[in-house]
Amino acid sequence: MIVRIMGEGQFDVPDSLVDRLNELDNAVLAALDSGDETEFRTSLDALLAAVRAGGKAVPADYLGPSDATLPFESATVDEVKALLHEDGLIPG
Repeated sequence: MIVRIMGEGQFDVPDSLVDRLNELDNAVLAALDSGDETEFRTSLDALLAAVRAGGKAVPADYLGPSDATLPFESATVDEVKALLHEDGLIPG
C-alpha cells in the first residue's frame, strides 16, 4: 500500500502493517467523534509515526497514485475531517 503524508512524501507500507494502521485510524476517528483534541493529536501522531517507521520512502520521482493520504503532522481537526473517506483515512 502506498501512503502519502502530506508535505512529506509517499511511503510503501507492507501489508503486514495495514491492520495496525487501521487500528490507529480508528483511534483518530474516535477522537474526532468525541471532540477530544488531546487524544486526536496523540492518535494522529501515532498513525504518522507508524507509517514512517514501518514504511519505506518511495522515490520522489514516483508518479503512481497513493492508496491513502494522511494529513501533515500539525493538521487541524477540520483539515483532517476534510480528508476522511467513508472508512476513515486508511482504506479497509
